[in-house]
Amino acid sequence: MRKNIKLTAGIAATAALALGLTACGTSSDPSSSKDAAGAADKPLVVAASPTPHADILNFVKDNLAAKAGLKLEVKEFTDYVLPNTATETGQVDANFFQHKPYLDDFNKKNNTHIVPVVNVHLEPLGLYSKSLKSVKDIKAGQTVAVPNDTTNEGRALHLLAENGLITLKDGVGTDAKLSDITDKKGLEFKELEAATVPRALNDVDAAVINGNYAIEAKLSPSKDALVLEKAEGNPYANFLAVKAGNEKDARVQKLAELLNSPEVKKYIEDTYKGSVIPAFGAAK
Repeated sequence: MRKNIKLTAGIAATAALALGLTACGTSSDPSSSKDAAGAADKPLVVAASPTPHADILNFVKDNLAAKAGLKLEVKEFTDYVLPNTATETGQVDANFFQHKPYLDDFNKKNNTHIVPVVNVHLEPLGLYSKSLKSVKDIKAGQTVAVPNDTTNEGRALHLLAENGLITLKDGVGTDAKLSDITDKKGLEFKELEAATVPRALNDVDAAVINGNYAIEAKLSPSKDALVLEKAEGNPYANFLAVKAGNEKDARVQKLAELLNSPEVKKYIEDTYKGSVIPAFGAAK
């Protein structure tokens, strides 16, 4: 039985209040974060998306943490904002849900100080449809849903462009947006919060869905996607992250080592069968 601790409305409100105080100058300096040595006898509290992030953390908690002398507590968050604000304000010690382009954009927009610790896995972004069997079936006049946050929308648009469904401006980067499309080829687009895109599949002709949300919606990226991101050279590896200054916390370092262990590599490969890919080269 999974024993994750669900985020309550009260905690969310507290996190929001604490972030507001930080924005007013109470403790925005990263150097004011808690002692990097950490309290080894206290649980390391990690915010995570339910699948696959919390699943991977719970595998570590149930199978590896005790032997390593690590007390691990997992809190599930179902959005892409609260894990970072909760980490910034000290509601949690670390988080595991995001990739570097998203974090860079988030830190810039929110004056937060979250930093990566170690890469763990890649969740390939995919194009899905309830009614279409092939990317060749997508025609002018049809509607495609895409995530509305900056980096994931750009990532989605590049996936569509690479498969000939749209044309983007030359040289546009990971922050591509709808206005950077030079040829929509007759398609209409619906921008939605990433977590809600799977629920829109019945209302649109196709949708670009993040790997973790696809898995939560009982979709298999390796089998159900019309097209899927390539893993080679992909900058979107998901990682363990902390507030700047806490990278040397002994508990964080223990968790980082466990997340890059051969046991976790095998768990990811055996559990997700190509839908989630290890982003590290743990020895066999």
